Amino acid sequence: MSARHGRTGRPPQTEARRTEIRREIARAAVDLFVTRGVARTTGEQIGEAVGLSARTVWRYFPSKESCVTPLFSEGIDTVTAFLREWPSGEPLERAAARWLAAAPAVAGGPDRATVGALVRLTRTEPALRAVWLQTYDEAEPAFARALAERAGLPPDDLRVTIRAAMFNAALRAAVEHHAWHDEPSAAGAGLEATLSRALAVAAEGVG
Repeated sequence: MSARHGRTGRPPQTEARRTEIRREIARAAVDLFVTRGVARTTGEQIGEAVGLSARTVWRYFPSKESCVTPLFSEGIDTVTAFLREWPSGEPLERAAARWLAAAPAVAGGPDRATVGALVRLTRTEPALRAVWLQTYDEAEPAFARALAERAGLPPDDLRVTIRAAMFNAALRAAVEHHAWHDEPSAAGAGLEATLSRALAVAAEGVG
């Protein structure tokens, strides 16, 4: 078929498919990091685990450590959605307890056990730690926008900026504390309890 009659070859990927491929790469990368170690894992191995070439993996991510970004980002997205839906006038601690009870898996990200294993690796792997911290650094403006909408304030208001920073720090500290101190088998209620305690502390300055 000539160019006049239409384009030949593979149809363009949808955004949903690209997102799913990124997620598949992220899960494969974590599995390999946990079983083999970060240093011994290659882009070729990550690609092979999901049926892709290393060249394709690098089209989605600039480094093997950054392959895990979707698992971190999806957890942050669910928290941002919670802040947007947090009813005005309801204490943060109460809203968070209701949210965790209704959808407990959301707070820990798309795969709680996988993310827990990944966060544990950030304690000893500087490059993964950098990705983890960058995710929260990029999340803070999103938290600020959500809190600003709730309070009817501009997103660059100093009060909003401080509250978003407090919330961000409390969330990260809670996830890290749980991952580094609790047994992996206790990843369910243990994480929820840790998040609830952390948000209760944050509520003293955010509510």
